[in-house]
Amino acid sequence: MRRVTALLVLTNLPDQSAARSLAERLVEARLAACVNILAPCRSVYRWQGKVETADEVPLLIKTSAARLAELTAAIRASHPYELPEVVALDIAAGLPEYLAWVAAETAPST
Repeated sequence: MRRVTALLVLTNLPDQSAARSLAERLVEARLAACVNILAPCRSVYRWQGKVETADEVPLLIKTSAARLAELTAAIRASHPYELPEVVALDIAAGLPEYLAWVAAETAPST
């Protein structure tokens, strides 16, 4: 059986509205099979030489490795941050049927 290469991509948005908007856009464009919008969290980070804090809404984006470049471009194009977090983690194992669903849902439309 062929292994489906799926990724979990992480990003954070400044509020629920921006998170919902991006999540819907990514799924509609078939760049993500599913996006989980998590509860707001507090982020602490260094930006331009200063320690900053911000409330953010994390997204867990499930996609195929083949769509990562397009997904990253879409996040950058519509993200309100100057430098958005886009971190992709390889899904080493999972329910084969679920991983096949991710691949099918992120296949480019013909």
